[in-house]
Amino acid sequence: MIKPEAPQLGSRIGSDTNGGGLFGDEGISLGTGRKGSDRGGDSGSALGVNAYLWRAALDTLSFMPLVSADPFGGVIITDWYQFPSAPDERFKATAYILSRSLRADGVRVSIFRQVREGGRWADAAVSGTAVSDIENKVLARARELRTQSAAN
Repeated sequence: MIKPEAPQLGSRIGSDTNGGGLFGDEGISLGTGRKGSDRGGDSGSALGVNAYLWRAALDTLSFMPLVSADPFGGVIITDWYQFPSAPDERFKATAYILSRSLRADGVRVSIFRQVREGGRWADAAVSGTAVSDIENKVLARARELRTQSAAN
């Protein structure tokens, strides 16, 4: 088994030296311009998943370094993150946006946890409530984004 390397806190894959990010200087258009739409975009949008769920998942997981974000397949993968208050424990998350509609079953989150034992990282159990809490935060943020969009 290959021992995973400890990540550099705050490092982000996809950032470059000119200030652009994973999606360049302009970011990515989520297609939320059409009022009252639950589909998360207009007919010209290339986003394969609900834009509100996508943005909400990115916002919710933004404290963790991003490894990969596929807006067409609806998958967000973070790198390992250690809370400063718990240096012998780290977490990683993967969010799946499963729907083009803003629905409670449109998002699934997987959380991975490791603890340091004898200088090596070992997999550990994750509380089931932690996963549902993150999913609920994503859903609450998505509803907030939709409400803000409808108000504009």
